[in-house]
Amino acid sequence: MQETPRNTGRRTGSARRRILDAAARRFYADGIAATGIDTVTAEAGVAKMSLYNNFASKSALVEAVLEARHTEWLALYARRSRRAADPITRVLAVFDAYADQAALVVDGFRGCGLLNAAGELPAGDAAREVVRRHEEEVEGILAAGLRELTERSRADRLATHLSLLVEGAMVRSGLRGDRARLRDARNIAVDLLTAL
Repeated sequence: MQETPRNTGRRTGSARRRILDAAARRFYADGIAATGIDTVTAEAGVAKMSLYNNFASKSALVEAVLEARHTEWLALYARRSRRAADPITRVLAVFDAYADQAALVVDGFRGCGLLNAAGELPAGDAAREVVRRHEEEVEGILAAGLRELTERSRADRLATHLSLLVEGAMVRSGLRGDRARLRDARNIAVDLLTAL
């Protein structure tokens, strides 16, 4: 999610939006477990009751933050995909959308917020399901683009490979605190796609 200045005491936007934005910043920067509701409400400039009027629990807030992050990525991908002139560029738009989302982080790049969250959440958690659906949708987007370039079974296998490549690049980039591995992954994808 995009970094914005810390709360200055001015109330702008809906309480729900302020809570989501504050939670997204804190969960990404500090982790879900390390971020208490008091921290979120203080940064959002709202009362704790306002948070619970908008979200049934911290778990519901986490799920909403991850849904928003997924929606943000889809919008970044859609913008890149609309400008793509050919199937290869549409497939590469997946990598570009991850790089665009990473560029929204002003300070303290830590990799993919969805994957980071999944690492903190127990199996079966509803918010973890959001991450699983995101990964499936990304792989489906890759497969659809690749089917324009090669036969279905080969496209589906390559979609799995590219999905693992981009996820691994996000993890490695997050560990290093830079986006270089995203560029490397895109270059590897170009090599694989031009060999089709």
